[in-house]
Amino acid sequence: MTLTARRPRIAVAVFPGTWSERDFVNVATSVLGWDVSLVWHADSDLGAPDAVVLPGGFAHGDHLRTGAIARFSPIMRSVEEFAAAGGPVIGSCNGFQILTEAGLLPGALTRNDHLEFRCDWQSLRVEHPDRGTAWLGDLADGDVIRLPISHGEGRYVADSATLDALERDGRVVLRYADADGRVTPAANPNGSERGIAGIVNERGNVLGLMPHPERAAEAEVGGTDGVRLFRSLERWLQDQPAAAERRL
Repeated sequence: MTLTARRPRIAVAVFPGTWSERDFVNVATSVLGWDVSLVWHADSDLGAPDAVVLPGGFAHGDHLRTGAIARFSPIMRSVEEFAAAGGPVIGSCNGFQILTEAGLLPGALTRNDHLEFRCDWQSLRVEHPDRGTAWLGDLADGDVIRLPISHGEGRYVADSATLDALERDGRVVLRYADADGRVTPAANPNGSERGIAGIVNERGNVLGLMPHPERAAEAEVGGTDGVRLFRSLERWLQDQPAAAERRL
């Protein structure tokens, strides 16, 4: 039996204080027709999914630092093993913060430079989609997409050596931009270094981004560009024999 005859199976981690898992469930089931399971942070069994989602919210109330406590949840050991085996993982907003705290992605997310919470639609320029093939394979370099942002601690920072390495290796895959795709200070909603909105790991299977693709999957809520990321995953899974084997 091939993967094309099956529906993708997604595991969504749930931490105390997160809530975007509900948005992911709605998109996965109502829009995409996928199978989805919610996995409590204290569990350690992901249930052999095709992909893993770390959702947005305020895991553990964002005490200490955003994602600092969630990083030690038992489920994260399984997420780390899944990612190390090449499994696709996406973390949006708080999920991105958890990925950096867990060391699955470099850098950190800090308070917005203006110290304000921002909730708005944001234009993003796609770069090096081949490096984030699992999540961005259906997009082209230079594409401009619109996704919502909703964060008070979304300013991406890293030391100069890390930033240079991310640039050199093509691992910056999303930048804040204006509607024409220009990366300018005025288009940067939080002061992120070099306009960085999303990065991938060295292997390209782990994507962290501050915007919320799960909130941009239905025209009724303002846009559907988020679906392009999920359809990219769907097609990537169809081309991966290992993914099919996990499901049999």
